Amino acid sequence: MTKQNKLKHIKAFSLCVIVAFSSYAQNPDNMTNNTLLQEWTGPYQGVPAFDKMKVEDVSAAVEKGMELSLADIEKIANNPAAPTFENTIVAMESSGKELDRVFTYYGILSSNMSSPEFREISSKLAPKLSEYQSKISQNEKLFQRIKAVYDASQKKPLAADQQRVVDLTYKSFEMNGANLDAAKKERYAAINKELSSIYNSFSNNVLHDEENYVTYLNKDQLGGLSEGFIKSAAKIAKDKGRDGEYAITNTRSSMDPFLTYSTERELRKQVWTNYYSRGDNGDEFDNNKLIAEILKLRKERVALLGYDNYAQWRLQDRMAKTPENAMALMNAVWPAAIARVSEEVADMQTVANENGDNITIEPWDYRYYAEKVRQKKYDLDSDEVKQYLQLDKLTEALFFTAGELFNYKFTPVAEGSVPVFHEDVKVWEVTDKDTGKHIGLWYLDPFARAGKRSGAWATTYRSYTSFEGEKNVLASNNSNFVKPAPGEAVLVSWDDANTFFHEFGHALHFFSSNVKYPTLNGGVRDYTEFQSQLLERWLSTDEVINKFLVHYKTGQPIPAELVAKIKKASTFNQGFSTTEYLASAIMDMKFHLADPTNIDIDKFERETLAELKMPKELVMRHRTPHFGHVFSGEGYATAYYGYMWADVLTSDASEAFKESEGGFYDKDVAAKLVKFLFAPRNSMDPAEAYRLFRGRDAKIEALMRDRGFPVPKE
Repeated sequence: MTKQNKLKHIKAFSLCVIVAFSSYAQNPDNMTNNTLLQEWTGPYQGVPAFDKMKVEDVSAAVEKGMELSLADIEKIANNPAAPTFENTIVAMESSGKELDRVFTYYGILSSNMSSPEFREISSKLAPKLSEYQSKISQNEKLFQRIKAVYDASQKKPLAADQQRVVDLTYKSFEMNGANLDAAKKERYAAINKELSSIYNSFSNNVLHDEENYVTYLNKDQLGGLSEGFIKSAAKIAKDKGRDGEYAITNTRSSMDPFLTYSTERELRKQVWTNYYSRGDNGDEFDNNKLIAEILKLRKERVALLGYDNYAQWRLQDRMAKTPENAMALMNAVWPAAIARVSEEVADMQTVANENGDNITIEPWDYRYYAEKVRQKKYDLDSDEVKQYLQLDKLTEALFFTAGELFNYKFTPVAEGSVPVFHEDVKVWEVTDKDTGKHIGLWYLDPFARAGKRSGAWATTYRSYTSFEGEKNVLASNNSNFVKPAPGEAVLVSWDDANTFFHEFGHALHFFSSNVKYPTLNGGVRDYTEFQSQLLERWLSTDEVINKFLVHYKTGQPIPAELVAKIKKASTFNQGFSTTEYLASAIMDMKFHLADPTNIDIDKFERETLAELKMPKELVMRHRTPHFGHVFSGEGYATAYYGYMWADVLTSDASEAFKESEGGFYDKDVAAKLVKFLFAPRNSMDPAEAYRLFRGRDAKIEALMRDRGFPVPKE
């Protein structure tokens, strides 16, 4: 989580939250001994004391952090001096440092190291954190000071970065009800408080189903699975007290390869059902009623502000600006995506028939037969490709790319010199290759484990700012690769390697920041995925392929003919990947444009997908009952389309590199990339930043070419 202004820095958290009782609650004098509140010490401008954090310290630390932060806010609000940029906006940027530190630990305990004890604590604090947020966003004296600075700046503009902070701060308060009357403010705050608890419950329900639906295999049910996968599954089963069996966990990193390679169709169906039924099992952990309530509360809340629906309110400060613009992009791509699915299914059915399998393709067959088609059409075996995709070598490839584009050098720090929260976490120092200037630290937490949320993500523990002296960056990448058996290499799929590069793109975005004020490290949701999606393109460059894709046993480089097959197959299965993503993005928007009164979530999902002519052979990437991006918080709500919006920018920017003399390593284009698209963060309008890089707006035609879809005629 990156610190933005005081109103945003809770929302960025997507919170599950806390207030149980620790010894500190009864003895405030002990608060200075609470590790989570203390200033960071040690090398590298101070680092989080991850080795000393305790769940039992969380409640008191958050309570005290909120108290101290609100004291800072009250001091600003009640300053007798006339409001200025320095005594109001800068003072807000500097406030709440103790709570920021607590949130760093909280984020780890929530996402990387969750436990039943923590979840119980977090559910109790959710409403308190919501109240804390409302005390800031609805502080009338504070808002009047912000408004005074804003109004003055409209007559006499400030320096560009200062003006951007003022504009973003004012807009954020305005969007969150600062101009409402007292009765509406009270209701607005009550809705936020209720939502915070529901978001927490939603997340915990999904995590419950991920942890408790495990498929165990015996040795006669391993057909088609790779040796490395089998060894890993055996270790997981043993760790779960099922020695001699093989565990398929209910996470994408375990489900995906199993569905791709297992010859056991009934087991594929079981694993598929477990995964896509998370939060939708008709029990106490079912999320459908929670979603209905979320939609009602969101609509009621934005109605207080005069908006017809949540999407209108949410998108006003995004690149798309309106839900109509977002839907127009998705509708432009959708027909080509589902048409491609029809072609893919036909190819798969042909292979199934040729094999005498006597089946009709179902969703749990898609990955399996797609792999058969890949082998038939392109003579490309994904498992063969994996032999050349070692996690350690891919990490080196990340560093190489960062060195070529950003001039960064990554050096491992001495083990034990920087505290980590788990033995799997490794840390590197980031410096400038030429000057040796220290830029920050990069933490990598690569493996899946109990209590760690699924997927992959990036975050910061400290972001770059310079308004109080230059601060270095502490950035983290987190993945869920299946941990191998001892002595075995970590081999990943091409898709997982892409994701690894994607998340590292977020880290480079953090490291390259040159903004002065914390608020400017925030992002515009349909833009911030662009930088990370763009970095995926370097995985398939010749420089990375030739240097880092070597066989995990022989050390031999990947054969040129295999590389040729990979590139030839680059648009393979785009129907599947585009449709499963777009279905989720469209459903996100449709839910928030619908009337939520008496809405039946399951029925609405079914009927909407039917209207879209969703192919029956696949499902949404994130079915509604476990769509955490949208319903465990508000970060991606009506904004999941943003990945495609960003992908238009990505495809267009990629063509800028392709057209240049030096290709993807062209120094001039790379310099513009860093200067205009990475370093400014949110200190300038994203559309203007892109025009400075490209000389024009991005064009959708590049996206269609990228995916091998027909390019619409002008």
